Amino acid sequence: MRLFLVRHGETVDNVAGVYAGVRDSPLTVHGVLQARRLGAHLAERFKITHIFSSDLERAVQTAQAVVDAQSKSDTDGDKPALELEQLPVLRERDFGSAEGKRFGTPHADAETHDQMRVRAARFVQGHLVPLLEGSRGPGAEEPVVVVVAHGLILNSLLRSLSARFGTSVGRSDQGFEPSAAWSNTGYLEAILKSHVPKEEDDAVTSGDRKPQQPRTTMSVVGVNVLRHLEGLKKTRGGIGSAKFDKRQRTMDSFFGPASKKPRVD
Repeated sequence: MRLFLVRHGETVDNVAGVYAGVRDSPLTVHGVLQARRLGAHLAERFKITHIFSSDLERAVQTAQAVVDAQSKSDTDGDKPALELEQLPVLRERDFGSAEGKRFGTPHADAETHDQMRVRAARFVQGHLVPLLEGSRGPGAEEPVVVVVAHGLILNSLLRSLSARFGTSVGRSDQGFEPSAAWSNTGYLEAILKSHVPKEEDDAVTSGDRKPQQPRTTMSVVGVNVLRHLEGLKKTRGGIGSAKFDKRQRTMDSFFGPASKKPRVD
């Protein structure tokens, strides 16, 4: 399995510097451009087989840009339609009474890290593990999976994956737990592989000895990857930080030859 853990694009609340956990905060104009760049970048390189997102608007908008780019890249129409699965379990941390308030506001009633780990483990067990098990058979297609969510829950997800498959990335400030950074539309790329332990490679058994179960290992090959944003600059004058309105045209739609077809950004 090739796995991409992606943070959503820039939001209005990101720009305002307020806590936005479970409250909906739409993408800015710049955030939409980031999401489109991400979608095009992935479509050029991979045929995505599964995509999951938080059910909050900012994650759904970002994930939908990835789905749209996959559809546009299928010029021959030979790919099965990619369906986005929206899951409340992938929501950001609930900051309680601090939701919508400036960073630094006390939030003693916020969701705990342990509660977030439970959600992350539930997602891994219920959605990723079945895909891994289904790809072990001969001739099975390798899943290419995208998960679009939020910075804190993505770290909980990374810790859950690391605890299960034995890979760590960096250190947190509170010990040796794995942690990573996620900028807007930054992604972590990992490869999960199943293999039979060496002594059982020949599938030879004797006496009461039983074949060992396949073991899965995870290797992280990219952290906070932002290659798709190279050259992208925020529109000045506050336009780039404003809420995206799909009735309006983005700045880059004014350049280039006229066409009856929508321009692919």
